[in-house]
Amino acid sequence: MVRAKASTGALAPRTAEVYVRDVVTFAELAGADRVLDDLTGEDVDEALLGFARKPDGRRRPGAGEAGSPGGAVRGGAVQSAASQARFRRSVSAFFKYAVVAGWVQLNPMQAVTVRPRQRGGLRPRRRALTVEQAEGLLGAARELAERPAEVPGKRSDQRTELRDGLIVLLLAAVGPRVSELTAANVEDFFVNDGTRYWRIFGKGGRTRDVPLPGAVVEVLDAYLAEGRALLDRGREPEALLLSWRGRRLARGDVQAVIDRVLARVEPVRRRGVTPHGLRHTTATHLLAAATDMDAVRRVLGHADLATLGRYRDELPGELEAAMRVHPLLGRFEGGRDG
Repeated sequence: MVRAKASTGALAPRTAEVYVRDVVTFAELAGADRVLDDLTGEDVDEALLGFARKPDGRRRPGAGEAGSPGGAVRGGAVQSAASQARFRRSVSAFFKYAVVAGWVQLNPMQAVTVRPRQRGGLRPRRRALTVEQAEGLLGAARELAERPAEVPGKRSDQRTELRDGLIVLLLAAVGPRVSELTAANVEDFFVNDGTRYWRIFGKGGRTRDVPLPGAVVEVLDAYLAEGRALLDRGREPEALLLSWRGRRLARGDVQAVIDRVLARVEPVRRRGVTPHGLRHTTATHLLAAATDMDAVRRVLGHADLATLGRYRDELPGELEAAMRVHPLLGRFEGGRDG
């Protein structure tokens, strides 16, 4: 693609050189051993932020540049905002071509959460639902699973309501990566000491056992007892989530499921969201509820706490709420005596 555009004059030789260099850098940051079609929006996020932190030997470190004490980065300043934006454009163009060429089924750039800004480089774009929006979506998912609406002309073996409700509940309450969700098997769910767990097989061969909330367990049990049997054609005996054709649900099908459940939410509480946005929602509200940061890290499957920063969206009124319940001033609240 680059050679063709350069030869026709659509790309200047220097631009083509930079584009190729950016794509090579992206491959290094994403991991040379990774399969291109397995990369998710989260993987691209990490690569974009990794590039932003890379030293740029052409620039002197300036005051306030992140990376090391005093703002300096060993080997030079961090990448400029313009370089970061250019790198993102290169990666975006690469994935557009990858879709056309058939190298990937889905463009992970659609789920990327970092966006360039004029000054300061890349920043996370707000993705988390508010409490009201999340409650509306979860309520619709529960209602759909408990009282699935009759759909004229729809055969019983095409009924996916229980499955759809379970998908949204798992995404919003547990926050798995969409690849982890669709790869889940029935045997990955087990009981230990009276608590239901989901053993999630995550990135880098790491596994984590996440306890499930009671509301999720109820819908999971109903799906395993009734909903899955309607979709089972004997083709995927291990897969938890099945399409109406009886195949393991594909990653690309999950967004349509979310959209169907969203359509049942009252308009005032409805806002479009991606699977990755529901992962942000899980992290944001667990952290806002003062859940231990390491516990949230383990739920999401991150290797270190530093990654949580870009999953934490600011919530309206959270600073005011925090100061109203200041841990050091509780006994002084209520005014002066006398």
